[in-house]
Amino acid sequence: MDNRFSDNDQVGVVASFSELVNINFQGNTNALCWHRSLDGDFKEIISKLQLKENITVASPEDLLLLQLSEKGSRAREIILNDLQLLTDFGASPSLNLLKYYERDDEFDFISTDVYSWHVDRSPIGTDTFLCTYYGAASDIIPNNQVTQKILIPEVREKLKELHDGPEAEFEDFLKDNYFDLHYQAKSNAEPVNLGLGHIWRLAVDHPEQNVLPCVHRAPVEKGECRLLLIC
Repeated sequence: MDNRFSDNDQVGVVASFSELVNINFQGNTNALCWHRSLDGDFKEIISKLQLKENITVASPEDLLLLQLSEKGSRAREIILNDLQLLTDFGASPSLNLLKYYERDDEFDFISTDVYSWHVDRSPIGTDTFLCTYYGAASDIIPNNQVTQKILIPEVREKLKELHDGPEAEFEDFLKDNYFDLHYQAKSNAEPVNLGLGHIWRLAVDHPEQNVLPCVHRAPVEKGECRLLLIC
């Protein structure tokens, strides 16, 4: 087990895909990690795939067309197996070759892009699964180490000015524009980096969820593409 998680009650570490999808979130635990050490050349996969846009979705068929070395082939086998496991579970996984996400710079007092600390929301019972095979990895942070941005007085005042409508509709305005999904880290916060090769399951805000949703963010890319499985 990675000792980063041994004293962190936000993270549960499991040893198999079956445990990953079947263990229920409870208490402060809203992130589960299938901890793995992968043997494969994932950088070769990136070098052979063609980046068509800032985010390019690679299908299993795209992967099978690649001419790869033995280690590259091993990496491909791992990715295809992960895609199949999640598909058989009923999820809709996507393999993304990612240069960068679009930034939200419309307002200087609040951001709603994925580089901001945020939670995911769904109208149905679901979870977010992700695995970074190569490149910078995402971070999560305990819920007690963040403040919802709409509760920060100066941010809330500016949002009220932006709303410029009936007070009774303000909360709906915040939700409709996803402002309520974003958070600011406290000064003593200790984020956890998700690392490479592990499959993570993160709790989502939905009506059936019995734990707080997992606060997370995308990393700022370091000049190289990421290879990311997400659903």
